[in-house]
Amino acid sequence: MRGRLRIVGGAWRGRRLRVPSGPDIRPTSDFLREALFDILADRVEGADVLDLYAGTGALALEALSRGAVTATLVEVNPACLRAARENAAALGCETRCRFLRMGGRAAVVRLGRQGRRFHLILADPPYGTDLAEATLRVVARHGLLLPGGLLVLEVSSRAALPERLSPLVQTARRRHGGSALCFYTTEAPTGRTA
Repeated sequence: MRGRLRIVGGAWRGRRLRVPSGPDIRPTSDFLREALFDILADRVEGADVLDLYAGTGALALEALSRGAVTATLVEVNPACLRAARENAAALGCETRCRFLRMGGRAAVVRLGRQGRRFHLILADPPYGTDLAEATLRVVARHGLLLPGGLLVLEVSSRAALPERLSPLVQTARRRHGGSALCFYTTEAPTGRTA
């Protein structure tokens, strides 16, 4: 799979991304990334982005290509994090990136304690684990989303996630082949979504 990913839109459209080989590496496909960013549209420009389980950095780098201001990339696998750093350097955006080598849930706790907040949180935890729901719970608990912000979880299309986990509420679920994109936003005090 090495070298088969590319940026699908924005300033760096068509640029290739380095992908390390390995049985546990499942980057978000070009097709699914394009579908996701078509849905996100104007939410990306000017955003501060958190990419949990970042892998090669494809989601964060796609966001930066489309006008996001900063990206924090969290990845526990050293080969993937190295590839993400190299991809950012090749695109010339490494100064707009922060790289954390740690698990997604631990990063959410740390960032929450630091008072960090994001317009957009993208999370693509490994399929076949409980990490998607655990990530949803820890993001809800630590309040990393800015008002009106959006959390997008990529999961197996068979995965079931809660529709509401205060203060987060699921606003949409889009299936694409064997994957699903679950969109959450913060609930306004009156019960309406932001």
